[in-house]
Amino acid sequence: MTHMSEGPTPVSIDVDALLGTRAVEAGVSALAGRNQHHLAAMAPEEQVEAANHWRELAVEVLSAARNALTQAQAVQGAGRAVIVLEDSGGEEVNVHVTFSPQLEEMSDGSIAGTPAQLAAMSILESIAGDAEGGHGHSHDDEHGGHGHSHD
Repeated sequence: MTHMSEGPTPVSIDVDALLGTRAVEAGVSALAGRNQHHLAAMAPEEQVEAANHWRELAVEVLSAARNALTQAQAVQGAGRAVIVLEDSGGEEVNVHVTFSPQLEEMSDGSIAGTPAQLAAMSILESIAGDAEGGHGHSHDDEHGGHGHSHD
């Protein structure tokens, strides 16, 4: 008589862990590995820029995966804003933000979005107001405006 192995027991994870440092860094590492030939040809400042770009991509993909796993009762017209804060050494903090759907810039320069997205923008403005010595803010227009970086 042949006995079949049951195999490993499935592991349950908290969907919020998808946006944790370990998951995001694993995504960045995978993208760096996939683009290793390009990375090797880059100057050091380009490598830093590429790593930041891959981090934004990883956060966006993992945010979408988290959203897909938690959308049992999706609300029509609902939006999402995900803010990830991570230590970058010393007193520095990197802030990565993704919006879905993307924010819309109005003709008067104001931003239109869902209530969650506008709340996230208010939080980011509050963080910027508390920061000493200025605040860099860049909109990632190259990728449809989905990623924002506050460094």
